[in-house]
Amino acid sequence: MMENRDKFLATIARQLGRDLRLAPTPLPAPTHDYAGTRLTDLTPQQRCDAFIDYASGVMLAHCELTHEADAADAAVRLCDRYGHAPVVVSGDPQLQALGITDRLRQACQAHCWDAHLGDENLRLAEQAKVGVVYARYGLVESGGVVLFSSPQQGRAISLLPESTIFVVRKSTLLPRVAQLAQALRQWVRQGERLPSCINLIGGPSSTADIELIKVVGVHGPLNAAYLIIDDTPAS
Repeated sequence: MMENRDKFLATIARQLGRDLRLAPTPLPAPTHDYAGTRLTDLTPQQRCDAFIDYASGVMLAHCELTHEADAADAAVRLCDRYGHAPVVVSGDPQLQALGITDRLRQACQAHCWDAHLGDENLRLAEQAKVGVVYARYGLVESGGVVLFSSPQQGRAISLLPESTIFVVRKSTLLPRVAQLAQALRQWVRQGERLPSCINLIGGPSSTADIELIKVVGVHGPLNAAYLIIDDTPAS
């Protein structure tokens, strides 16, 4: 089939009134690199402010900013806001280090996700009023959070309860998905194993399929709250 290729292309080029070209013309350099530069000039505080504005205004997520020392009490306060109990909390060690896991067990009789319990975790998550998970990153441009699935943090915790509380550190708020890709590449370079599933979640479940009218609570939690831990130096 390739025997007459050059003759065929030469005929087309002649009809177009130009010389035969067998290699594409190089594309011009892009004028802008929005994927790599948009929002990257913001300070940590400006990124946090923009994240909260978009998450609360567009994604309809409730946002609270707190310090590490107050994180556990803030988590209890948010659970009270959404029904108090029952609560299912991720077994992520980051929540344990913040004191959130133990505090929720004491105040809300929270069930901590345990991979050894198998389907029992799913049953408890399905019955829970509130699920509490740790988000590895936040995305400023979309107001979303990034969850890593693991044996300690199953996907059901953020999907099945009526409301979900996402705990995210201010220092991990990234401008866009492009910077998330860079962070994940860095993980791989350092020999870290990526999770089997990475979820990007932007607020409570919603849809605007019908006449562009946004309806919240369609196929997941009715409410989403972002508990942002202020762990960056004051600028």
